[in-house]
Amino acid sequence: MTRPLTPRPTRRDSHLTAVPAVGQDHTVAVGKEPTAATRRLLRLMGTGATDRAIARELDVSLRTLHRRIARLQSLLGVQSRFQLGVLAAELEWLVVSPPRQAVGE
Repeated sequence: MTRPLTPRPTRRDSHLTAVPAVGQDHTVAVGKEPTAATRRLLRLMGTGATDRAIARELDVSLRTLHRRIARLQSLLGVQSRFQLGVLAAELEWLVVSPPRQAVGE
């Protein structure tokens, strides 16, 4: 049995296969309020903390943390953590503070 010859995507052309979240159907999430635990997870992700630090803060294993993040991504129909953060902010699941001004400005 032979397989059809199809080019395998490489890191160099990964941008060609990226699928933007724009235009996807997010009706599953719209109108639903996230739990306090979800808001806390999103807030911790937004701080830039490592997964290990977030898992420690939430008192869960690293594997559990990755499953929770993957479940959120699936719920919102996004493929990356960046898209997850952007959409969570757009849905007002994540309160985004304005940037702080430097002292003396």
